[in-house]
Amino acid sequence: MLKPLGDRALVKMQEAEETTKSGIILSSGSKEKPQIAEIIAVGPGRKEDGKDVPMQVKKGDKVVINKYAGTEIKYEGEDYIIVKEEDIIAIAE
Repeated sequence: MLKPLGDRALVKMQEAEETTKSGIILSSGSKEKPQIAEIIAVGPGRKEDGKDVPMQVKKGDKVVINKYAGTEIKYEGEDYIIVKEEDIIAIAE
């Protein structure tokens, strides 16, 4: 498994909705890029003024990330994104 370094997190995007609330089925071109992701792994955090600052998220958290954030990678047939902690906007509870 991939282990992020520093203040980075490995996330897997949630699938986009294929139908609207009214039941209309969307084509793949009209689907909006999802912004909800699940944290798969996190790095140890960052250093600030010589002190360790741990990550605010943990494995298994559902988070909202910036729309075009991170680096997309394919690893063992799965699609992931590595994002910096600053690109994580919120934790979805």
